[in-house]
Amino acid sequence: MAMIGSYCTVCKKRESFFYRKYSGQQLCKKCLSESIETKVRTTITKYHMLKFNDKLAIAVSGGKDSLSLLHILAKLQKYRPKTTLVAVTIDEGIKGYRDEALDIAIKNCKTLDVPLHIVSFKKLFGLTLDELITKVRANKQTELTSCAYCGVLRRRAINIAARAVGATKIATGHTLDDEAQTVLMNILRGDIARLSKEKPATNQVHPMLIRKIKPFCEIPENESALYAYVKKITFQDTPCPYASEALRNDMRAMLNHMEEKHAGTKFTISRTIEKLRPAIEQITIKEDFKICKECGEPSAQNYCKTCEMLHQIL
Repeated sequence: MAMIGSYCTVCKKRESFFYRKYSGQQLCKKCLSESIETKVRTTITKYHMLKFNDKLAIAVSGGKDSLSLLHILAKLQKYRPKTTLVAVTIDEGIKGYRDEALDIAIKNCKTLDVPLHIVSFKKLFGLTLDELITKVRANKQTELTSCAYCGVLRRRAINIAARAVGATKIATGHTLDDEAQTVLMNILRGDIARLSKEKPATNQVHPMLIRKIKPFCEIPENESALYAYVKKITFQDTPCPYASEALRNDMRAMLNHMEEKHAGTKFTISRTIEKLRPAIEQITIKEDFKICKECGEPSAQNYCKTCEMLHQIL
């Protein structure tokens, strides 16, 4: 929180709105939003995320992070006039939750004049997430959480949606918090391969897999939320009904506690893994992608993870 009666340490003119603890800055609303926009532009350049003629698909969920990113990228497009923007939204089929998010996504895209392409689990996989989880719980034969199923299917759906609109890159709203949480989760799981692959801009590993970029990877989640608040962006703030099952919640709580006591912890984790990643890549077995015998999508095995999951359920 900002100190009462203090002034912005950047412009020194306007009253402070937010105290950025990790940098020691008091920021007004204008300087806060401008600093976030500048950081996104710098991150895109730093990690070589875009080429001048890219067609960028922005994965829009209806939440604060993806919509803040959508608004910033739409604003920054004037610096990259050759970059085409299109939003893609996945309808997982979560009753009482996804309908609101879809409506919000549609309204934001219309306001920004960004075309929106919607793809549903039902159309792609033959059942909604609600239906899938009902079957999983009835079988009682898996230890995977609802989020594990959704994550695999959602990644597939986003890639298919991006291909459908002819995108050359996919931008997701993953924040600094998401990145730090993912690092710790992969360490706890002993998943060295994912530590090497989960990066700000992914490598091109197969023509059918669209490269992903994360322009918010150095933006803390609370600043993404504040940006949406300052810019009066309407977003869905209702949590997903399945989210409580995720390991990520424990990582979030632990990291937020550490950040409160030791400001800059999330940045330290992110920067450390970036320094270590070249060495991790050297010891990681490179995946030789094939074509899944069931669905025809890229896969490291004869059958992709999506088809394996669906076979267990259907």
